[in-house]
Amino acid sequence: MKPVNTAVKMPPGDADVPAPLVWTFDGAFERCLADAEDTLRRAIVLVGDVARVALQVELSLPALQQRVRQGDAVQPAWGRFLDHIERYGLPSAPRVRHLRGGGPLLTLVIAYRN
Repeated sequence: MKPVNTAVKMPPGDADVPAPLVWTFDGAFERCLADAEDTLRRAIVLVGDVARVALQVELSLPALQQRVRQGDAVQPAWGRFLDHIERYGLPSAPRVRHLRGGGPLLTLVIAYRN
């Protein structure tokens, strides 16, 4: 897990909306999902209120395709990941964005309000 520094300019008047927390994960698909779940759990503790959290998962399609060729299975790992994060009580399901470019397999973006 490697934190990424994002330079996000917030519009004036949105001082209560901090820059999102961003982590990237690379490696076996199931391991990335387990690490992302652990990171999400820790971020919720840091933020202190799950009602203020919005979650986005970015998946690199070329990296995922490479993992599948190497024998990683998308299911049941993805289903377990969704089941596990559902119990955290997020206000909505994570948004999944599929990236056509290379890069890390999975990027976890957590936006929150103060």
